[in-house]
Amino acid sequence: MEREKIAEVIRSGKAVLGMEFGSTRIKAVLVDPEGNPIASGSHGWENRLENQIWTYSLKDIREGLQDCYAGLKQDVKEKYGETLTQLAAMGFSGMMHGYMAFDKDNELLVPLRTWRNTMTEDAAKELSELLSFNIPQRWSVAHLYQAILNKEPHVAEIQYVTTLAGYIHWMLTGEKVVGVGEASGMFPIDSTQNDYDQSMVDKFDALLQEQGVALKLREIFPEVLVAGEQAGILTETGAAWLDPSGDLEAGIPLCPPEGDAGTGMTATNSVAVRTGNVSAGTSVFAMVVLEQALSKYYEEIDMVTTPDGKPVAMVHCNNCTSDLNAWVGLFGEAMEAFGVKPDMDTLYGTLYRKALEGDADCGGLLAYNYFSGESITGFEEGRPLFVRRPDSKFSLANFMRVHLMTSLGALKVGMDILVKEEQVQIDKMLGHGGLFLTKGVGQRIMAAAMQTPVFVMETAGEGGAWGIAILASYMQQKAEGETLPEYLNAKVFHGEEGSVIQPDAADVEGFEQFMTDYKKGLAIERAAVEQLR
Repeated sequence: MEREKIAEVIRSGKAVLGMEFGSTRIKAVLVDPEGNPIASGSHGWENRLENQIWTYSLKDIREGLQDCYAGLKQDVKEKYGETLTQLAAMGFSGMMHGYMAFDKDNELLVPLRTWRNTMTEDAAKELSELLSFNIPQRWSVAHLYQAILNKEPHVAEIQYVTTLAGYIHWMLTGEKVVGVGEASGMFPIDSTQNDYDQSMVDKFDALLQEQGVALKLREIFPEVLVAGEQAGILTETGAAWLDPSGDLEAGIPLCPPEGDAGTGMTATNSVAVRTGNVSAGTSVFAMVVLEQALSKYYEEIDMVTTPDGKPVAMVHCNNCTSDLNAWVGLFGEAMEAFGVKPDMDTLYGTLYRKALEGDADCGGLLAYNYFSGESITGFEEGRPLFVRRPDSKFSLANFMRVHLMTSLGALKVGMDILVKEEQVQIDKMLGHGGLFLTKGVGQRIMAAAMQTPVFVMETAGEGGAWGIAILASYMQQKAEGETLPEYLNAKVFHGEEGSVIQPDAADVEGFEQFMTDYKKGLAIERAAVEQLR
């Protein structure tokens, strides 16, 4: 769309805003009615460790929101000569989970406890057993119940508990609501009702009564909404909170606030059943949209939902490419010792492609990429390791291949539960993240691990901020009865799926052989953790 046409879209209030609060960056994206990004803004921020709790202050949140929006306004002004005053819709997203508790005067009782905190082990374990449902430590209900177990004084004053995205939406609209995907990181969801699971709510409320706590979950948790529903409008107070200059007008409709998992699914067109997406970078996680709930709960599998309420199984691993990156850096250092300073993109590409020349099973080499602990395989700490037998085929190709494959080892342990034990059917996975930057390499290894076609889009869009903007557009533009998957396919992605690599039979067999050694060798990793303190 040419500059003047975009300027008219902005002038006439037809643009849509999405903003996401990530762990290190707040990102804002403005899109046109077709969902194309036309302007952006960002703000860098960092969590801080205070009293052994990872947190951001309310000042951090508000100043970050305002600075990010101001950057977007400036981008609009510079590109199109327009001042942003009206919008067709907007939406806000944030890091899922965590805990923000408020009293009757809407005062924050304790600093925000983010998803990063691992301080709720006792609560998560007790709740998982009570509900027969895996409650991860980062979930809001685990934080709430741990505060009760700890007999924290603030519990007696709680009137409202929400997440970061829920808080921002509340400040802008006055509405105490969250999207169903975000809610699924607070408490288990009944996907047939798109609401908190009532039988589990009853069990939890009874547990609180036993503890002598006069709280009921539905009275203190936000209302649950689904994609497409209007979740309130921007109030005069909210407009001033977002844009202190006073340019932005109130009355803009907002979509339900969502978590980063839901916006990631939206941004990768992975919300339909039997589809999934895998994000592979420093950490790696895969999400698969299920046709039906799992037969039982697994500690290795987190259950969340799409923004329109379909059940999603998530496998999350702490470690992915950090050790691989360290080895590539070492090879670069070796080249510099010979007087050659390599371009890092070329170095990565060359070494990654070399892996495709290796044996399908890595020639008997074994490695672990555990910079930190890995809950799926039962490790609270990690030690990066490379191991080989005297008769292993020790070549550069096999060395690179084993480090690519082990970066997906823990993920495969979790995915095998879904595919082999639960017989979950997956038609396609969409890959995104640093592992896929070298065309065709990480994608091929992932296809072998998943035994599923892996797609990589040529354009990754604008990530989660773009995803929540698209959800806001869906709320505003959807046709009568049009589902979110239908809208994404027809109006946003237009059938574009990107490049695809089918699983190769030899690669699949080789990965299975590698995993046999991987599981046996966990004893070596265990010994390294215990002995190398």
